Formats: sequence, C-alpha cells, structure tokens
Amino acid sequence: MELFEALTSRTSAARVAAPGPSPEELARMLDAAAHAPDHGRLRPWRLIVLDDALRRAFAEAAIAGRRAREPASTQDQLRIEGEKIWRSPTVVIVGCAVDRNHPKIPEVEQVLAAGAAAENLMLAAHGLGYGAMWKTGPAAYDAGVKLAVGLQPTDHIVAIMYLGTRVK
Repeated sequence: MELFEALTSRTSAARVAAPGPSPEELARMLDAAAHAPDHGRLRPWRLIVLDDALRRAFAEAAIAGRRAREPASTQDQLRIEGEKIWRSPTVVIVGCAVDRNHPKIPEVEQVLAAGAAAENLMLAAHGLGYGAMWKTGPAAYDAGVKLAVGLQPTDHIVAIMYLGTRVK
C-alpha cells in the first residue's frame, strides 16, 4: 500500500474478529511501532502483547479497579468490564515508561513518542490488511491494571490496541 493511500484510507475499526495477525505480521507491526519519532532516543514506549495469562490478569485488575471506583457496580457491569479485553484476537498495550529525571526531554514529549508508536502500529496493521481499535478508558489509568501488564503505577497506558480482521 502506498504511503499516502495508507494515511488517508486508515480508519479505526468499529469491531475486529479472528483471524488476527500471524506472529510474523505482528512482529512487523511491532517493529514499525518501534520506529516512531523519539526526541532523545529514549524509546519510552513499552509494547506489551497480551497472551491469555496477561489478558486474565488485565481483566481481573480492571474488574477490581471498577469495583473500587464504583462500589455500586452490578455483577453484569463487572462481567462486561472483564470481557472487554477479549474483544479481539490480538491485544497490544502501548505503555510509556517516563524518565522523569531526564534533564532535556520533558514527560509530555516522551508520552507523545509512545503515542507516535501507537499510530505506527495502527498504520502497520492497516498496511497489512488488519483493522485496529485504539482504546483506553478508566482501566488504562488504573494502577492495578498497569501492574498486571508489567508496567509501574507511574507509567502510562497510551493505548489498548485491539487488532484483527475488520468486521463490517
């Protein structure tokens, strides 16, 4: 796919389903993400592919976070919260581990670099014929969720990227 065609034809998928990218295709997508613009070459992004165990940990942490934020949540609401992470065949968390002590590169630039990595991931998915949904929501800001996927509570989840075949 030609560059400008990719840029101007990419849209977020409303839904994705199986099949997702093959391991080789996913590796290409992650490599593209890792070539994002990055002031200071800090590579602050963390590209975390969720296997089943990490998805379960994410779901449990998201449920616990919702229960803590909204104690009146019903069992149905908690169940739905836990099911969100299973809505696609492939999920990549784009995190950002900020170096808060860096003398020249402010936090905002590091977070923007992680956002650029997320955009590269979306464009790579599109270029390979896959749909992508970039989500966040309260779970992305929850310290327990961050810990569950291997980030620190002070890190950022910039994107919960759902990848798969676009459902029309």
